[in-house]
Amino acid sequence: MNISSFDWTLVRSFLAAIDHGSLLAAARAIGASQPTLGRHIAELERQLAVVLFERTGRGLVPTEQAMRLVDTARAMEGSASRLLRLAQGAEEGAHGTVRLSASQPVACVLLPPLLARMREALPEVTVELVVSNAVSNLLRREADIALRMVAPRQASLITRRIALVTLRACAHRDYLRRNGKPLRPEDLRAHLLVGGDQENDLRRHAAAMGIASGTLRFGLRSDDLMAQWAAVRAGLGVGFINEYVMRTDPKVQPLLPTLKLPNFPIWLTVHREIRTSPRIRAVYDFLAEQVPAALSAEGS
Repeated sequence: MNISSFDWTLVRSFLAAIDHGSLLAAARAIGASQPTLGRHIAELERQLAVVLFERTGRGLVPTEQAMRLVDTARAMEGSASRLLRLAQGAEEGAHGTVRLSASQPVACVLLPPLLARMREALPEVTVELVVSNAVSNLLRREADIALRMVAPRQASLITRRIALVTLRACAHRDYLRRNGKPLRPEDLRAHLLVGGDQENDLRRHAAAMGIASGTLRFGLRSDDLMAQWAAVRAGLGVGFINEYVMRTDPKVQPLLPTLKLPNFPIWLTVHREIRTSPRIRAVYDFLAEQVPAALSAEGS
């Protein structure tokens, strides 16, 4: 295929289908009809000569080829947004305050270096960071932009999945020196764990692996994610920590590479006011480009 014949507009439909998992939801997200979006996907598959989605009764399932293209497609989208801002002078005109909501690990670990770079790119924009694991209500203007692990359902919000966060089993090397290293998932029964208090995700994951939840022993239980991380670093037990957080301390070692833990999407959500607010548009586009890049760099 000649690059001059490639239809760049099809990338937008491809990313909408990736983010929303069905033709109908993707079409609604970008303001197109379902048949139009379906034609876009089919045409992109024809131009690239690959199958991008398996059509199932539950929606669209991206193929391995599709997942290999996602990061590059998002980079194209981010570059196009930046080109448009520069052409319109929007970035130079972005000034004022933007309230950004994020969970503790994202706000305390992932965002600070990105916000430092954003300060250079958007010097007239001031960020008010709402740090909470609860879902801020954008409709009530508790925040202008949110980085969430769940996608809201309100039609008046614009939502885009920008990255996946990987959980890893890990422990401090001092804990492993005292207690040995678990080599198989079932070995966790002989170790102290660091997990949630009210949340029972860890017990459900253990049950799925055939480990009776009643056999689990905890060194600490807390629903505060940064408290869990502090406990792992202090050697209180084996924890299950976001990979980008774990990599900030080389004394914390990853464990059980074959243990299948869930990946969590990061959704970038904003009110439709983004269409008329240069400052919100500029911050949204910056995060959409920089958050995936930062997570990709952590995993490299």
